[in-house]
Amino acid sequence: MHPAKSVIFFTTASGAGYGLMVWLALLAALGLVPADQAFGIVGFGLAFALIVGGLLSSTFHLGHPERAWRAFSQWRSSWLSREGVAAVVAFLPLGLFALCWVVMGENRGNAALIGLIGAAMSLLTIFTTSMIYAQLKTIPAWHNGWTVAGYLVLGPMNGALIALLLAQAFGYADAAQLLHRLAVALLVAGLAIKLFYWLRIHGGRVTSTAGTATGLGHLGKVTMSASPHDTDNYLLREMGFRVARKHAAKLRPIAIVAGFIIPFLLLVLTHHAGLGEGGILLALALAWLSCQIGLYVERWLFFAEAKHAVTLYYGEQAI
Repeated sequence: MHPAKSVIFFTTASGAGYGLMVWLALLAALGLVPADQAFGIVGFGLAFALIVGGLLSSTFHLGHPERAWRAFSQWRSSWLSREGVAAVVAFLPLGLFALCWVVMGENRGNAALIGLIGAAMSLLTIFTTSMIYAQLKTIPAWHNGWTVAGYLVLGPMNGALIALLLAQAFGYADAAQLLHRLAVALLVAGLAIKLFYWLRIHGGRVTSTAGTATGLGHLGKVTMSASPHDTDNYLLREMGFRVARKHAAKLRPIAIVAGFIIPFLLLVLTHHAGLGEGGILLALALAWLSCQIGLYVERWLFFAEAKHAVTLYYGEQAI
């Protein structure tokens, strides 16, 4: 599939924003962070900026962005529509939670309950995003549980690193300690999920071939003698993208090291190296920056390595 920059930014940014919302709600419910107005402004500001920026960027990949509103009407059958509905509905409790925290100075009791509802809606929205891809039987690389698991872990993982940096910067030690443990656990889980995902899609399992797609496999090996089209078209631009195996082999280690290993090591360093406050903040900032680079590469590969069944009619031998 064509790895559009707008969709890559959408899936990474919105996942981080919703993940950050989850941890803000958890911290409030556990009483680890008071209704600090400055903390709330920065935390909710970043979360909403990531969510809104990601959702808006997703419309850039549409042929007619001005018609995006029509997708909401197809929620009965379309996961894309369900994602849009879930995103809009999530704004209600999340916005009210932010209002209670920042304006009313309250993040306990009913305010915390509203926050937890918003956190649940945030996870539901991430799930609907994952199902846009996981439900596509025509793309075997996506049609599996590892796709859903990846989205549900990587978004909160990204958000946990941001929340950890904020908690440390504002001096909330108990919150930072909890978020440190959560971030480490999610980095380990995220790496395991991506390794299993890549093992699955590169494990030699063939779902379909040119022979099975055309129904001519019983006659022998099926090859394409001529292109179905003499000019470029939508199918070739969007569905026929190919990434060289040697390039993918180089990019996967970059995604692993930058997205998971470096942040993990930096988090360990902040916990055991006895760094000063400035050193800890620098290490956490570098951990988050490295994670962003790694996740961008990971998401690029997620799209670039996915083969659509239609490519079997354009020269691909198997998917």
